[in-house]
Amino acid sequence: MQQPSIKELKEWRNVMLMHRFALEEVNTKLKILNDEFQFIHDYNPMEHLKSRVKSFESITTKLERKGLDITPENAYAHVRDIAGIRITCSFVSDIYKIYEMLANQDDMTILNVKDYVENPKPNGYRSFHLICEVPIFLTNTSRKMCVEIQIRTVAMDFWASLEHKIYYKYKSTAPAHLTQELYEAAAIIQHLDDKMKYLNDEIDQYKNEVEGKE
Repeated sequence: MQQPSIKELKEWRNVMLMHRFALEEVNTKLKILNDEFQFIHDYNPMEHLKSRVKSFESITTKLERKGLDITPENAYAHVRDIAGIRITCSFVSDIYKIYEMLANQDDMTILNVKDYVENPKPNGYRSFHLICEVPIFLTNTSRKMCVEIQIRTVAMDFWASLEHKIYYKYKSTAPAHLTQELYEAAAIIQHLDDKMKYLNDEIDQYKNEVEGKE
């Protein structure tokens, strides 16, 4: 691949900067929503937020896979997960609470939703993905930017982290027995999520009954 010129380097730095601004916008929104939810319901649906901007190498790899020229224009138009945020929460029900809160934001447009919680990938991967579009306001203009948000439980995140390590260790060709055991672990994770939600619902019901007697 030919080395980019000084002008192209500046344009690529601008790509990264615009997506970093978009991340800051969405991160701020998420923290506000989480704090408000905590205040109203005495409950925190978001356990942890982690954000990142894809590296130049990752962007170029994705453009190459799509058969596109490696240009900032194509990056803006065809790579919609340059800016990414991962939200981890305690329960599956929290995933849909968070999605509902985001969908109700007037200044955020949901462009695409992939529900791998209800419809897991063949390897057992479960998570809730959405691409949203948010405006960023600059000194003399505004621009709409895409951000990918992944929402999953702590248990799902633990499984996905291990799967990611195996995927890269074996360069996408993990031994069949590891792939099968990982798939079986995904089923255990799903059972654990269901069990923890059941326990939490039981606790809430008991709490409501006690408060109703007081």
